[in-house]
Amino acid sequence: MTITRRTLLRSSLVAGATLAGAGGKAAAQPGSAAPPAQDPAPPHQHGAPPAQDPAPPHQHGAPPAPPPHQHGAPPAQQPPPPTTLPVAPPTLGRGTLPGSRVAVPNGAVLPWTARGGVKIFHLRAEPLRHQIAPGLDVEAWGYNGLSPGPVIEAVAGDHVRIYVTNRLPEPTSIHWHGILVPYGMDGVTGLTQPAIEPGKTFRYEFTFDRAGTFMYHPHADEMTQIALGMMGMIVVHPRAPAPRRTRDYALMAHEWKIPIGTRRADPLAMNDFNVLTFNGKAFPATAPMVAEIGDVIRIRFGNLGPMDHHPLHLHGHTFELVGTDGGAVPASARLPETTVLVPTGTTRTIEFVARAAGDWPLHCHMTHHAMNQMGHDAANLIGARTDGLDAGLGRAAPGAMVMGAGGMGDMSRMAMAKPSPSIAMLGGDGPHGMIDMGGMFTLIKIRDRLTGDGDPGWYKPTSGAASEATPDELARDGITE
Repeated sequence: MTITRRTLLRSSLVAGATLAGAGGKAAAQPGSAAPPAQDPAPPHQHGAPPAQDPAPPHQHGAPPAPPPHQHGAPPAQQPPPPTTLPVAPPTLGRGTLPGSRVAVPNGAVLPWTARGGVKIFHLRAEPLRHQIAPGLDVEAWGYNGLSPGPVIEAVAGDHVRIYVTNRLPEPTSIHWHGILVPYGMDGVTGLTQPAIEPGKTFRYEFTFDRAGTFMYHPHADEMTQIALGMMGMIVVHPRAPAPRRTRDYALMAHEWKIPIGTRRADPLAMNDFNVLTFNGKAFPATAPMVAEIGDVIRIRFGNLGPMDHHPLHLHGHTFELVGTDGGAVPASARLPETTVLVPTGTTRTIEFVARAAGDWPLHCHMTHHAMNQMGHDAANLIGARTDGLDAGLGRAAPGAMVMGAGGMGDMSRMAMAKPSPSIAMLGGDGPHGMIDMGGMFTLIKIRDRLTGDGDPGWYKPTSGAASEATPDELARDGITE
């Protein structure tokens, strides 16, 4: 029986969707698709030149063989072969494959193979169990065992063939958000293609005509499928190399409404999203990004959340907005910023030079988006006299406690009983005590030198940190209480 949105809403099918495991292994990654290079007008990449594909008829820089006819549309015109240029080799980072140039904290890059000059990918849409942070494992939907799905990485001019297998309990499709594709490849169920029914595999084929940061997501029952985690990013590198080493990172923002004590996001939510994530993780589970002084850092943000925009703020540095999902931002139009607004359904790419060592926060500046799973309908008791209420409330509702009479900053330290799963008011340990932020909060760890691409631990400053003023200091500067 075909499951429609109406059937889903009537029967609460979402809550009972069958789980899948971490997903099977995709084809092995043979290496980078083309000489590493940079995005719009950037600085520099790292690592050794990637390996070539196994015996393709055309090497990475050459034009692919003419593709088969595309679902009733004429084949895309192939670009002329680019000039081969020397390469500044890339450094591998978290979530990369050999030859990959983009790093995906807490995520992965999708493997591919080459046949006849065409790069071949395989995505599997499927239910999965996903851990947002320790203590909150949810039943989600995603791709290849991940939410968000693995990043599709390619080079401008690459001709690709992407197979999509549907292991969901309802029909789906994939739209290539921001990519200019032939009409029949656009992925809109009922308009440009029939739905991919459960158990079926469809083929998409097109050429990446330009570099940039894009996304993929369903255009079938989007309300449910995106709310449950079905989305991913696409990174298309330019062919021209760049002169400076660049740390290239991809971060997908998402928002979920997961009532405390449940394992399923509510796809009907239109407000009060209480779990906010970067690449499917909430702090303290977000993996840090790393760089050395002098590196160019590029961060590609994507937002396919249901409703909210995100003002993403960086500490310790200024940056420039260099690209959107529509293309590169001309150098003449760039401004120094410390916060970039990433509206729903867009990508934003920023770049800056690592200038100061430290563990610098990067977070959404909507205050409820930098916290973990607080119930927004809790009573506001700030300033109220709550003496004795804990004991009385505990007799009526064992395990309950009065919250927030003097503010909420210490809630993450309290051993408050709460239903499982839950990360309500979860914070993370920092070098100076508790970091009581959560949600869309992560760190960029910059050092003079790194010994690898893993977490270097907490920064040890050479100068002093803010500390309590002494009586002598107060007297010296005329500060009276």
